[in-house]
Amino acid sequence: MKITVLDKPSFTVGDINLENLDKLGEVSYYGILPRNEVIKACYNATAVICNKTLFDKEMIESLPNLKYIGVTATGYNNVDLSFAKERGIVVANVPGYSTVDVAQHVFAFILHHSNKVDVYDNSVKNGDWLKSITFCYFDYPLCELSGKTLGIFGYGDIGKQVAKIGDAFGMKVLVHTRTIPTNCPYSLVDRETLFKESDYLTIHCPLNQQTKGLINENTLSLMKKSAVLINTSRGPVVDEKALRYALDNKVIAHAYLDVLAVEPMQKDCPLIGAKNLTLTPHIAWAPTESRQRLMDIVASNVQAFIDGKPQNVVNK
Repeated sequence: MKITVLDKPSFTVGDINLENLDKLGEVSYYGILPRNEVIKACYNATAVICNKTLFDKEMIESLPNLKYIGVTATGYNNVDLSFAKERGIVVANVPGYSTVDVAQHVFAFILHHSNKVDVYDNSVKNGDWLKSITFCYFDYPLCELSGKTLGIFGYGDIGKQVAKIGDAFGMKVLVHTRTIPTNCPYSLVDRETLFKESDYLTIHCPLNQQTKGLINENTLSLMKKSAVLINTSRGPVVDEKALRYALDNKVIAHAYLDVLAVEPMQKDCPLIGAKNLTLTPHIAWAPTESRQRLMDIVASNVQAFIDGKPQNVVNK
């Protein structure tokens, strides 16, 4: 079987093992290609593996041999699922591979804010400890997490993992979710309560018409001035112009974002130069172990398709 793998730099810099995929057929790897080059690269392929490359109706129609699209991610909004189904093309994703990693990144953000390790490290390196008249100094306020309120918007696998970690820190965990969970050990609250009471508010919902622009002028105005916003879900959940205003005018204390509305960041991004903002380049999912797990599951999905028992299918 001919397998074309696109977007290779989005999952490896040569640091993970791809042999499980390589043994499944004649595999060709490509970087980030322009649209016309994608068609050339995939024209003879039975299976295509991609991350963000757009497989809309026009693209799918251009590939006569295509029978399988494997997405190297949990999200699959880059594929026209209904048309792929109409053409008899199986589309599979990789759920759950980065749950612990995204939750870990959330708490890297939270601890960055509460403990200011980098701020104090820079202070010491700048000679401030050498000048201190006492054995320590508190120029940059610290805070303990125990007793603080952790608000979680969305209670899927990642939201649940974040809640567990927050609970271990002694935080008061509040949850708002569309589908009411059974046996949830944490307080379930409405949206307004979540925004009003959270000291740290972290977003873990899918992007859809209901959540696009969830973080906006109105919801930001509900939050405490001391509150911290965290988004590791999808960029368009945040109205970036509204957030820029809120940060520059101290409506909230700080925001930590791992995602933007347009990625990679563009020169006209409203958040460039914003005060009280920490950004990482969509890496919450990306520890080496997570990326290895991702590609092992991608290979497993292809093997299941070859065996006639496709798994993780998102267009049944």
